[in-house]
Amino acid sequence: MRFSPRSNFARTLVVMAGLLIASQIFSYLTILNYALLPSIKQFNKILAHEIQVMLNEDMTLSDGKVYHLDEELRRQLLEKLGVTMHDESEPVMMDEFENAATVDYLSTDMSEKLSAPTEARISLESKNYVLWLDSTAFPGYVMRIPLSELHQDDFQPLFFYSMFIALLVIGGGWVFIKVQNRPLAALEKAALEVGNGKFPPPLPERGASDIRAVTKSFNQMSEGIRKLEEDRALLMAGVSHDLRTPLTRIRLATEMMSPADEYLADSMIKDTEECNEIINQFMDYLRSVQLQDMTAIDLNTLVDDVSVADGATGHDLEVSKGELVGKLEANEVAIRRAVTNLVVNAVRYGGGWVRIATGSSADRRHQWITVEDNGPGIAPDQVETVLQPFTRGDTARGSEGTGLGLAIVKRIVEQHNGTLKLMQRSQGGLRAQIVLPVARNKGSRSATR
Repeated sequence: MRFSPRSNFARTLVVMAGLLIASQIFSYLTILNYALLPSIKQFNKILAHEIQVMLNEDMTLSDGKVYHLDEELRRQLLEKLGVTMHDESEPVMMDEFENAATVDYLSTDMSEKLSAPTEARISLESKNYVLWLDSTAFPGYVMRIPLSELHQDDFQPLFFYSMFIALLVIGGGWVFIKVQNRPLAALEKAALEVGNGKFPPPLPERGASDIRAVTKSFNQMSEGIRKLEEDRALLMAGVSHDLRTPLTRIRLATEMMSPADEYLADSMIKDTEECNEIINQFMDYLRSVQLQDMTAIDLNTLVDDVSVADGATGHDLEVSKGELVGKLEANEVAIRRAVTNLVVNAVRYGGGWVRIATGSSADRRHQWITVEDNGPGIAPDQVETVLQPFTRGDTARGSEGTGLGLAIVKRIVEQHNGTLKLMQRSQGGLRAQIVLPVARNKGSRSATR
């Protein structure tokens, strides 16, 4: 399973943080190798020279004179330097030596400097560090060297400063990337609106040059799509108007025909009504849902209206109204048109029984309405096909209509950010369900359906 960041913002932040950490590690290694280790080597060299001087009874100066140093004098000189020698007669000191941490680098270096196997250890006494040496150069003793200028607190400011600088750089980078990506977030939101058939105002061209270029291109594309949509609506309105006029004249002419030609007049009237219905379906499919038409609606009330309207045409509908939780905001005319199309489809292709039901999802975030029939249904492999415009089902569902009924329903539901589901009933027939999201409250539960 991949855990790599997916957004450009997260990727940029991770890369920047990685480079910062790598820079900190490189700085640490640089200081360690070019500043700290040479200083330690110099310290070891001086310390080893002092120890060798104190271990030799005779000391030869640069002028060639030899001076003899007895053991007592050498001890006093070591104590002046802060260096003390301890043996097993001092159990407290020996315990401190045993509890000190071994430093391999110092042990190896001091062994070379003293030409004798030497073990170096570091302990913390109060707030100061203490260096311990156990060498065959002075058998039976351990040497205690207080590092009075090296305190525990000396390392804390360096750590805090490094962390502060790292957090400051990451925080500044986060703000910078956030500001840089703000136009992209606005662009994403506008693209989703255009994809849903809405046309937001042109986005301000700001940010880096490449982002400004993308924003400018998007504004041009959005304006082109808007003009294309307007031209299409104008074209369909013109075609609809031009077709309805001769159809109206034909309808008037057929009504004025003699009673002897009544059978012919009825056929012509039926054809003109079918042409008008086809034109209406074309217009319904092309019509988009406007946000300003969104109002709070009650699906149970809408179902009652649809059932009464169909009851007047001679179709009895079984109605089952459930509890509706939440506030549903939608275009009532559009939702009524979608439900009516499903009912007409069920009446046309069903076996005479049609049922409408409403309810809410278990997570209280959606309301749904279903229309069921007992007809032949739709094969599962044809569900996606029949939702496309100008597509009819197979012979099991007949071949009447323009093939726009379910496409209109799908378009309306998608414009409301809902889903349309077509399923086979276990008892036979088709079950069409419209699922619509309700208005979300701040205190609503975050469970998903």
